[in-house]
Amino acid sequence: MKILVLNCGSSSVKYMIYRWGLRRSLASGIVERVGLEGTFIKHQVPGKETYQSSHPCPTHKEAIGLVMNTLTDPKVGVIDNISDIQACGHRVVHGGERFASSVLITPEVLDTFRELFDLAPLHNPPNVMGIEAAMEYLPEIPHVAVMDTSFHQTMPPASYIYAVPFEWYLNYKVRRYGFHGTSHLYVSKRAAVMLGKKPEEVNLVTCHVGNGVSFTAIKKGKSFDHSMGLTPLEGLVMGTRSGDLDPAIVDYIADKENLTSHQVINILNKKSGILGITGKYVDRRDMHQAMEEGDERAWLAFRIECHRAKKYLGAYMAILGHTDAVVFTAGVGERGWEMREAVCEGMEELGIKLDPERNHQAVSRNHEFVISSDDSRVKVFVIPTDEELVFVEDVVGILEKTYGTAEFHYSFEDADYVNHLKDEAYKQELDGKEKK
Repeated sequence: MKILVLNCGSSSVKYMIYRWGLRRSLASGIVERVGLEGTFIKHQVPGKETYQSSHPCPTHKEAIGLVMNTLTDPKVGVIDNISDIQACGHRVVHGGERFASSVLITPEVLDTFRELFDLAPLHNPPNVMGIEAAMEYLPEIPHVAVMDTSFHQTMPPASYIYAVPFEWYLNYKVRRYGFHGTSHLYVSKRAAVMLGKKPEEVNLVTCHVGNGVSFTAIKKGKSFDHSMGLTPLEGLVMGTRSGDLDPAIVDYIADKENLTSHQVINILNKKSGILGITGKYVDRRDMHQAMEEGDERAWLAFRIECHRAKKYLGAYMAILGHTDAVVFTAGVGERGWEMREAVCEGMEELGIKLDPERNHQAVSRNHEFVISSDDSRVKVFVIPTDEELVFVEDVVGILEKTYGTAEFHYSFEDADYVNHLKDEAYKQELDGKEKK
């Protein structure tokens, strides 16, 4: 069975097509600058040179069309026809409290994702646009949503309930949800393997550091606490997001700048973090280049980012009681040796002892590294995340749970089958065809 995985961001579409029977990726890539000038696709087939081509993509529909055309291209493609794709998995950032695991996408599920736009304004809208576009191209196959929030549904109430009127939680589900769940899940399993233990035997602090940044305290293999909250705005300093701040700042700045609270929150989401401090940079590579050139605000942004990260790391080690390992992952976590060094510096009393040479060498996104010294009580790992593999496994799990097999290929005259999934009689009809 061939499974397509799609991860639609505000201006990008990441994809992978996976051959489940062979347990290997056939191709992966990304369409960047969707909706902007200079849209291009980078397409990688294992063992071959990366293919890159420019095409205008004003919306996610055109971007996904470009993915389909590339996958079936006679020269660089890996399938004969898009009908070879038998299931599609989609990343959705916010699933709210309704979804504790991945789910088969129905119209009602899509409506729920739309209701959560306010909680993930940078992510859920493009996620839904991507799903709708993919369903137009692939209407006859099952589509599965894999939520970032689902991994964190194991957090205890003491971790996810805010100290606000309890009715806010009862009436409006105001609580900590957590994000980057597929990344934290994947690297925690890999860390257990590197420690020679079962996942349920390990306590970890997993540090996902990219444009978005989140830390998770993992106790006995399960999410126990997490830095992001009701939305992905809470927590650490990020590329464009502020992370933690005094909530009174929102009203204070709204009054001073004659803005609405919504406008201030938009600034905290899109014009703060590294960008807000430096006034110029979002990409950490640009920030480090500016640091080398003596840009004091770039240096300040770096120090603030690392200071906040060190605070969270220490706090999570405290609530775990015993920590087996700290894991760095995602773009900056995997390649940013400077950040890792600054965060771990001076934490010997907590059992963390970094090996500077190993840390400098761990800059490839294709390998797992141990960057702590041999005598470090708490191991420090760099583990490249593989969220797409988690998506694939969840798609297969949903199909097996729903239809008894992951090999069932949907091919019915009614192409818009998802609109009927809410109909119990129709679901029974599907089940009957599968059993035959």
